[in-house]
Amino acid sequence: MTLLLDLALSAVLVGGGLFALIGSYGLLRLPRPMQRLHAPTKATTIGVGAALLVSALDMLGAGSISWQELLITLFLLLTAPVSALFLAKTLILRGEADPNLPATGTGADWATLAPERADP
Repeated sequence: MTLLLDLALSAVLVGGGLFALIGSYGLLRLPRPMQRLHAPTKATTIGVGAALLVSALDMLGAGSISWQELLITLFLLLTAPVSALFLAKTLILRGEADPNLPATGTGADWATLAPERADP
């Protein structure tokens, strides 16, 4: 049983390492800031999450689980999308986003691209 568990955990660890490597490469190679935002928030989050999950489940063979690492993984998976959303909104607001943003589908413009009102 421990050999099967070790093989499964090794596969998850190698897969997570590949995700982290691809995310890091995307961060360096993608041309625009909005594109570079997706690499660390998606692929690298999965890579680090997989490493933490393997580390927590490694104790499963001994009959215990590291709850601290599971909580860190949960916190990572909950906070990375929120920080990516704030970074994307900041890029849009500063005008550094792609000028050809797709339509919102609601008939209204993007919230951060609302025209400024001139004070009388």
